[in-house]
Amino acid sequence: MHSSSSNALFKPFHMTGLELPNRVVMAPMTRNFSPGNVPGEQVAAYYRRRAEGGTGLIITEGTCVNHPAASAYENVPFFYGDAALAGWRQVVEAVHAAGGKIAPQLWHVGAMRGIGAPGVVIDPFPDTPAFTPSGLLMPDREHGHAMTQADIDAVVTAFAQGAADAQRLGFDAVEIHGAHGYLIDQFFWEGTNRRSDAYGGSIANRTRFAAEIVAATRARVGPDFPIILRFSQWKLQNYQARLVTSPAELETFLAPLAQAGVDVFHCSTRRFWEPEFPGSDLNLAGWTRKITGKPCIAVGSISLDQDFIDEEKRNIGTHAEPASLRNLDDLLARGDFDLVAVGRALIPNPDWPRMIAAGRDNELRAYDKSDLDTLL
Repeated sequence: MHSSSSNALFKPFHMTGLELPNRVVMAPMTRNFSPGNVPGEQVAAYYRRRAEGGTGLIITEGTCVNHPAASAYENVPFFYGDAALAGWRQVVEAVHAAGGKIAPQLWHVGAMRGIGAPGVVIDPFPDTPAFTPSGLLMPDREHGHAMTQADIDAVVTAFAQGAADAQRLGFDAVEIHGAHGYLIDQFFWEGTNRRSDAYGGSIANRTRFAAEIVAATRARVGPDFPIILRFSQWKLQNYQARLVTSPAELETFLAPLAQAGVDVFHCSTRRFWEPEFPGSDLNLAGWTRKITGKPCIAVGSISLDQDFIDEEKRNIGTHAEPASLRNLDDLLARGDFDLVAVGRALIPNPDWPRMIAAGRDNELRAYDKSDLDTLL
């Protein structure tokens, strides 16, 4: 792909509270590089480097909100406490000094705290169980803590406080992580939400928890601070899972979230070029844009030839070669979505936007998981 065919990708983007020089977003990617759960100078340098490379908006790795069950992974940064917030202020300052914009991704792992996958830890609150909608760690496995109304209210407050802190620290927006089988998505997904109260049952009811988080966040940050919500059909526990199977169901799902105050939907798919429903070539972001009229971010194997998740081997892919951007620019120019999130390709290629704009895509380096240990 050459710069002559990437005009749409490099057009400025404007919305209330956010102006970007192009449509390139850095996707959130967990790094485990924050000892003691505090982002340090290395984290600031890592994000600054992507801002210097021309990324329009950086969405950080998942950061845990102030709730004892929010975390499950070692050296993942928190978004609360004096030390962690001071670290995040340095990150913001570094990105802004390079001319970039940045949003933290606020995260609660929910049932993933109790599944026991490699690398899962339960510090700093080892006696705290996994908090889940219905006590299910997966659709067929119990032993999580079924959240009470008081638990729900506490988590809603934690997300809203995190967003208020992000605004205070100078971040340009905030993203709420509602995808991939973590807590908010566990409320969305019928497989893990078996509640019989107002938070369970219909797809509209299953959005209530997320809508309350968004509404509480909006109340704290005011009307002009952009709120991004990331959602997905697939889960880490089940790649074939679907929240909805038709545009009509998707509309029922999205309406309460848009009404609550979501400004931008980040529509996570594994392959951006795949249509979401039969009879149309629109992907998930395309359908979401059409239904809500809200700006949308598309994501999924941008400029790489392998998925992040290897479905056959059921593990995380360790290597992916550069690949064509396929019809990305055409879909963007057509108005299917507004922004494009690039993930793994930005790890070995921090200058990815500048390289694509200059038609130097043949110089892109392959992604290799070992890069995570050595590259800024």
